[in-house]
Amino acid sequence: MKITINTILFCLVMFSVQGQIKQKTENVVLVTLDGFRWQELFHGADSSLMKQQKQFKDSELKNKYWRDDLSERRKTLLPFIWTVIAREGQLYGNRQLGCKVNVTNNQWFSYPGYNELLTGRADNERINSNDKIYNPNKNVLEFINSQPEYKGKVAAFTSWDVFPYIINDKRSGVFVSTGNFPIKGVNLSEKEIILNQLINALPNPLGDVRLDAFTFYYGLEYMKKHKPRVMYFAFDETDDFAHAGEYAAYLNSANYTDRFISELWNFLQSDAQYKGKTTLIISVDHGRGVDAESWKHHGQKIAEADQIWMAVIGPDTKPMGEIKGDHQLYQSQIAKTLAAFLNINYTSTSTEGVVVKSMFTGK
Repeated sequence: MKITINTILFCLVMFSVQGQIKQKTENVVLVTLDGFRWQELFHGADSSLMKQQKQFKDSELKNKYWRDDLSERRKTLLPFIWTVIAREGQLYGNRQLGCKVNVTNNQWFSYPGYNELLTGRADNERINSNDKIYNPNKNVLEFINSQPEYKGKVAAFTSWDVFPYIINDKRSGVFVSTGNFPIKGVNLSEKEIILNQLINALPNPLGDVRLDAFTFYYGLEYMKKHKPRVMYFAFDETDDFAHAGEYAAYLNSANYTDRFISELWNFLQSDAQYKGKTTLIISVDHGRGVDAESWKHHGQKIAEADQIWMAVIGPDTKPMGEIKGDHQLYQSQIAKTLAAFLNINYTSTSTEGVVVKSMFTGK
């Protein structure tokens, strides 16, 4: 049999086509909870830290979040994560079961963490503070927004007002909403008008940081009106309350953020553009300490602050629940994995992380 160059090329093309698996994901939503520990995610409320709360009676907080059974305790704190994602998605980071997730940057606080998460690589030389400096590194949101199919269909709603600098909205062209002030625009919805009234009327103990409820509901209204293909919600209150040593408020914030995610997922399953075609990724920027004092803090001097977690649910993810066994994942893998769900090969000079293949294959 005579084999020609054309025959070889034809076989290669057919092999390539057959090897490609058509993914169902057409949209991706990324959610982060600033500084929310893996300990509460996988174990629920910490009884030793609940005892510190002076503004709440021990019995009140215990009745709300404490259950002797671990599975019930964590489900009480985070019902959506432990009834829906644990059944239909994947959860990484329970170090007691051998599954580890870490940051690769050596700073272990917010801006460096978000830079690594969004770009796929740590930048310890240039990104080593929380200062409002425009990020010189291009990120995955920017990369996707540069693709003709996604141009103008990438957005971020954030509580912390440093995010326009982290995402570099001026260069990237990504729409970033942040700050503790009313949203602007024409043809505001009824809910947006009400939110604008409330944000001016309600006291905000976090100063320039927008309360997470406003971030979520402003963002949800944006999704309903503009139908972005990639959406990022960055919540912040868990970190603020932890720094203040307010464990009750930290737990409350995590609990109602879980409710926000539940409401978000219900919307995604009810909307024609998103239903059955959207992957949700959830993670954090850094970890925290473990004892009565260090849980309030993070950074290089806190030994456990590099320990994080991640979760995923969507039409291309095998339902495996809590991942057990010898696994080591890194924050730097999130950016490339996010793009891979859209069949986009995220390439950038700042990228080192590789795709988390088990989110697609289960192996």
